[in-house]
Amino acid sequence: MGLAVDLNSDLGESFGAWTMGNDAEMLDIVTTANVACGFHAGDPLVMHETVRLALERGVEIGAHPGFLDLWGFGRRPIQGERPGDVEKLIVYQIGALQAMAAVVGHKVRHLKTHGALGNMAAVDADLAMAVARASKAVDPEMIFVVMPGNELEKAGEKLGLRMAREVYADRTYDDAGNLTSRKLPGAVIHDSAEATQRVLRMLEDGAITSVSGKRIPVAIDTICVHGDNPAAVAMARGIREAMEKAGVTLRPFARAL
Repeated sequence: MGLAVDLNSDLGESFGAWTMGNDAEMLDIVTTANVACGFHAGDPLVMHETVRLALERGVEIGAHPGFLDLWGFGRRPIQGERPGDVEKLIVYQIGALQAMAAVVGHKVRHLKTHGALGNMAAVDADLAMAVARASKAVDPEMIFVVMPGNELEKAGEKLGLRMAREVYADRTYDDAGNLTSRKLPGAVIHDSAEATQRVLRMLEDGAITSVSGKRIPVAIDTICVHGDNPAAVAMARGIREAMEKAGVTLRPFARAL
């Protein structure tokens, strides 16, 4: 295909004695990691180990902030939060990961929202602007990871942020280009072969296809495989191998944008 693209995953989502996903194996496959910052998942020990392993394997890292909702893994919408308060919550989480990265000699290069926070900001202009402001306030050079066409992308454009456009290997889309609700059947893809073919088609077409068959043209800088998906390791490995076989170059977006 002659393309260059990043492969990312949401990692560092274990907490205490509870383990989520297989970060060590995923970090041998992906080129970028979005690290949980202790609000929806993660803790100081998990954050440190995730960042350390990422540095060891040459994987770029970014902050993956979410709502303060360990019980619900950050996937429960929290209504009534003022945008200004959300902005401060995000600044706090970025700062925590920056400090941990500094300890091991790594650097936080991007911001990507997690779960319900990301889904709500995708359609709420005020909330999206709060997220974008937080990113710019902490580090104007930080890359803002967004889904093409939503309010987060619009907010990033208004503030002049460097942006990486992301598509998902293991999620389906509605006709507006947003992720379908996890409550709907088939919203999460667990079959590695199906996910791989979807990714190759997206890269070849430069577009995503909604569940109704609508083709939505998008720019693609990075592809996400969720680390908490039980099929994550096999899926990420299969996608990487298929892309390389198709002539796609894998590289962190932080080194290209």
